[in-house]
Amino acid sequence: MSYLVLARKYRPRNFAEMVGQEHVVQALGNALTQQRLHHAYLFTGTRGVGKTTVSRILAKSLNCTGADGQGGITATPCGVCPACTEIDSGRFPDYIELDAASNRGVDEVQSLLEQAVYKPVQGRFKVFMIDEVHMLTNTAFNAMLKTLEEPPEYLKFVLATTDPQKVPVTVLSRCLQFNLRPMAPDTVFEHLTQVLAQEHIVAEPQALKLLARGARGSMRDALSLTDQAIAFGCGQLQEASVRQMLGSVDRSYVFRLIEALAQCDGRTVVETVDTLRYNGVSAGSTLEEMSSILQRMAVLQAVPDMPAADDAADPDAQEMVRLAQLMPADETQLLYSICLHGRQELGLAPDEYAALTMALLRLLAFKPQNGPATSAAAPQAEKKTLKPADHAAPQADAAQPQPQPQPQPQPQPQPQPQPQPVVAVTRVEAAQPADQAVAAEPAVVPPEVVAMDDATSAGEDLSPPWDDEPELAVEPQEPEPPVWDDVPMEAAPWEGIAAEREPVEAVAEPVAPPAAAIAVEVTPLGDVWHAVVTQLDAAQAITALVRELALQSQLIAQEAGVWTLRVERASLNQAVARERLAKALAQVTDCTSLQLESGKVTDTPALRNKARAQARQLQAEAVVANDPNVQFLQNTFGATIVPGSIRPV
Repeated sequence: MSYLVLARKYRPRNFAEMVGQEHVVQALGNALTQQRLHHAYLFTGTRGVGKTTVSRILAKSLNCTGADGQGGITATPCGVCPACTEIDSGRFPDYIELDAASNRGVDEVQSLLEQAVYKPVQGRFKVFMIDEVHMLTNTAFNAMLKTLEEPPEYLKFVLATTDPQKVPVTVLSRCLQFNLRPMAPDTVFEHLTQVLAQEHIVAEPQALKLLARGARGSMRDALSLTDQAIAFGCGQLQEASVRQMLGSVDRSYVFRLIEALAQCDGRTVVETVDTLRYNGVSAGSTLEEMSSILQRMAVLQAVPDMPAADDAADPDAQEMVRLAQLMPADETQLLYSICLHGRQELGLAPDEYAALTMALLRLLAFKPQNGPATSAAAPQAEKKTLKPADHAAPQADAAQPQPQPQPQPQPQPQPQPQPQPVVAVTRVEAAQPADQAVAAEPAVVPPEVVAMDDATSAGEDLSPPWDDEPELAVEPQEPEPPVWDDVPMEAAPWEGIAAEREPVEAVAEPVAPPAAAIAVEVTPLGDVWHAVVTQLDAAQAITALVRELALQSQLIAQEAGVWTLRVERASLNQAVARERLAKALAQVTDCTSLQLESGKVTDTPALRNKARAQARQLQAEAVVANDPNVQFLQNTFGATIVPGSIRPV
């Protein structure tokens, strides 16, 4: 007699034997008891959770006649009547199973539906069971919609699928859907214990727990693995043999890794991973086992007393309690997340054990380092500040003008330019490091002396060329607040705030060097050329590359209608651009021939435009810097002008 595998031998024959699907059993049992029967049922769920088994039990419940042949629709089929026995053996003529994975076309579905017009031959109902219904084609689904919606009273549809998202909504709306859940490891463990007890096979609890976790929620997979483990262990189920068969890691290695990570022992971590490599243990199973243990450790850390009863039979429970006390809760959560994400990285790495090592060492990289490293970081953070030493505070306070409490506004017959306040500036050389520049002693500048650079001390006039106002004597003077003419008040609104604030400490900040002035040697021919190019550009007579050639060129000679231009960039000296520029010049000037040469230029329209734009930018910055309100905000509140925020109108 051939051997019958455990998955088929112990397949449930009635709803009472169903394991882990109480919500489906209760709903179907109540419907059968109250005779509230739907014409189409849809069972969904992963592999091996009982979809086909439930459909067969439902078919037996609908067609059971009882042991005496007088029974009716029942939630507890007898299992001995001809209908029950023939359905279990697959020989009942009114129970038809169709595998949609291999019969997915419209012809197979139409052949099945042709049998719907005939009444049951032997049973009370005719049941059509279509397995893996999501594999049917769209044409096949459309062919069965009408019959599925309004079948004969003696016909019942039972559909099963592992992927309900692929089933059209038109089919879902016509069915009563039940979702069979994956089974918990504890449920699988209890069922395996009962099966092996009936088979009189000795099994260690830890071996059955490994099989229950390896089944991944499928009872059929659990029974198939049990068959394999029985053959591997010569009729016995021991933890070591089952662990070797599944390729699972020994928990002692996992405990050693977690303890080494808790103690920041990188050497032990690397050596343990090398041992796992030598023994051929899967890196994925190592991370999976670590995730399971870390999850239980996190529960112990959050609720120390709740899992005590469940772990009483686990010999590793005490070790988990010790590790939960050894590793902080935040590191446990971090390591759990690293193990979960590390399983996805195993396939990306050239070696899975190298990926395992990197995943475990990642926790050591993220751990906060206490001790000398932390104390050494504080001076580095303080070096970033630009505050001078404490003994430089008197000089900064002396240079900082102090506001007087509530000054009365003075009527001014004529607006007078406000003199700039004297501010001591500490110059920082570009070659000097930032840390040394801050730590250096600031120069003591008397209040009556203004800091000047080398050019100013040599007597060179650096005032802008557009500033025609007479130079005023620079004296220490506090800026006066603006005059409020329209609204009578005793003092400006910010005076009270300024009086309550402490004086702002002067901070020596490195000042960005000013942009170099654009050198332009103004020539008479340059004036002529600039006027001509401006006229052509305004009339849009030159565009694109021709316009760029005119702007970057300098007029060198102008004799008898022959104009000679000098251009510095050789890429602009092209024949097409020269011809188009010559045609444009001939329309507005007496130029009959145009010649170009290469060389350095000093007076081009582009240089003049840049110099003019730079002058307007400097003038705008000077106007803002000399504004009394801006100076008042800088001196009183320590305000600064954002570089690059000033744009000329």
